[in-house]
Amino acid sequence: MPLKLTLVSITVAAVLVLASPLGARAQPPARVYRVGILLTTPVSPNPPLDAFLQGMRNLGYVEGSNVVVEYRATDPDKLDRLPALAAELVNSKVDIIFALATGPAQAAKNATKAIPIVFVNANDPINTGLVASLARPGGNVTGLTNAGPDLSGKRLQFLREIRPEIGDIALLWNASNRTVARQVAETEVAARALKVQLHVVAIRGPNDLEGAFSAIIKARAGGLVVIADVLTSLHRERIVAWAARNRLPVISEFRNFAVSGALLSYGPSGPAAGRRAASFVDKILKGAKPADLPVEQPTAFELVINAKTAKALGVTIRPALLLQADEVIQ
Repeated sequence: MPLKLTLVSITVAAVLVLASPLGARAQPPARVYRVGILLTTPVSPNPPLDAFLQGMRNLGYVEGSNVVVEYRATDPDKLDRLPALAAELVNSKVDIIFALATGPAQAAKNATKAIPIVFVNANDPINTGLVASLARPGGNVTGLTNAGPDLSGKRLQFLREIRPEIGDIALLWNASNRTVARQVAETEVAARALKVQLHVVAIRGPNDLEGAFSAIIKARAGGLVVIADVLTSLHRERIVAWAARNRLPVISEFRNFAVSGALLSYGPSGPAAGRRAASFVDKILKGAKPADLPVEQPTAFELVINAKTAKALGVTIRPALLLQADEVIQ
């Protein structure tokens, strides 16, 4: 009798062992997505990119498990490498490309009409040809633009509030980058409304900076607004250092200017855009078409004040404005 029980047990165990592999093979393997990332800023530290990756993790995408990330990056002064890097991502058969800023987005779009592309921090995506319209992007590209409501005017208001006596303000921009031309026009309109004289100073490369500095001094400007793009961001420390020597408050769009010593930065929140972009990627990987996902304008804005710079300039910033700030650099 004991022998019979043992044989029955062995038979049942054998059936279970044989059945297990069949059951395992019946489960389809988990899909592993390949996400390409194209940028002209460092991979780390990079707040928008970090927020994007965290947003992907929050949505269930775990690098090394169900997603593989392919990075392609170049220096801001080597933008001619972008087409080759975009082609590399296409050839590596990525499922989607995440492009940080206008240049990477344009390079990606030129490299593929089939692979979906999600961008952040793109200037004027309609006039640059990235999308047909914000509501109906068309094609394989969508994302988040950094063009927000009256940001240029708001930056001038901050400068005027900090220095009410200012009558003349200089605006520095990269005239070789037509994607930011709209910001120049918006700032001119805002200056007229505030009854301040705006002196627009254009550069096309780093060799133009000394001449621009002389023009700003000649204009007797009491403040400097810098339109942020690849060129001005790359040379922001040189610009800010010159302004500090001439006791000139600088205001720009992105936090890295304030970190480098500008008095204040105000613009779209890079981390918020990165997190939101993750939801775009998630929807597309689950079957949505970029053409059907409207391009979004920023809804979260970041005010950063450099209190150390204010002290060096002898500028007093109202407590109420300090309380509005998302960050105060001491």
